[in-house]
Amino acid sequence: MSDKTGYLFVIAAALLWAISGTASKFIFSSGISPIELVQFRAAGSAVLLVFVLGVQKTFLLKIAPKNIGYFALLGALLAVTQFTYLFAISKTLVAVAILLQYQAPLVVALYTLVVLREKLAIATVMSIICSLLGCYLVVGAYSLNILSMSRPGIISGLCSAVTFALYTIASESGMRRYSPWTVLFYAFTVAAIILNIIYPPFHAFRRSHTLETWWWIFFVTLFGTILPFAFYNLGIQRIRPTHASVAATLEPIAAAIISYLFLGEVLELCQIIGVILVIAAIIILQQKPQKKMSTKSFN
Repeated sequence: MSDKTGYLFVIAAALLWAISGTASKFIFSSGISPIELVQFRAAGSAVLLVFVLGVQKTFLLKIAPKNIGYFALLGALLAVTQFTYLFAISKTLVAVAILLQYQAPLVVALYTLVVLREKLAIATVMSIICSLLGCYLVVGAYSLNILSMSRPGIISGLCSAVTFALYTIASESGMRRYSPWTVLFYAFTVAAIILNIIYPPFHAFRRSHTLETWWWIFFVTLFGTILPFAFYNLGIQRIRPTHASVAATLEPIAAAIISYLFLGEVLELCQIIGVILVIAAIIILQQKPQKKMSTKSFN
């Protein structure tokens, strides 16, 4: 498949994450806390994946014992990413949390330069600058005094950026040997175990909820968790992690547009410029074919 297919997968993931954000607002209004929703998402995703894979493609559940440590690390990164992001939201503003987490492309770029010792193309550097600046404008950070906000919240948001970047890099490494679905299943399984250790196990499951709330929980689990992370992994498999993390910054752009269309929230001129910058960053990345990771066939 072409590089463009990889970008389409990541863009689809960003759109689904943005839509699920709006759905999550309704779930929170029903009394479910952010950490409980993360428990639902991780545990529900693991259960749905083991059911689907166990019935149709059991061989995808098999991993080598020597790779258990890798999947434990990947799941821990996923759990920490989601927890620190929600903690940042609870201590600061949603816009600030989004801005901080989407510094991930910069972290991936630094990893590529320092650890992998790979040179970044000028187009890649330009796209990273455009995406970061665009994200800054879209979330309206120019009107916020970020330095006066909660230090724990700021630190947590930066941690979410680092762990999301490391999750992106680690996922690419895992998919050199395993199917994206295998990587996804074990990441969610480990994340669910961790989240149910740091918070009362299955606390939210023990409370009664309306059918409407259960529907939206299922919606966020399937369309806001399994599918977007699957699309993101499939995208990483086709394009470099640096490019995937830049393309993922389309999420706050999509969220802003959805808010404009369905909630009537007006976009300021600076936000519109931010939208253009992020879209430009993605277009810049697609101008030159990139080296793909080598993978074996999972058919």
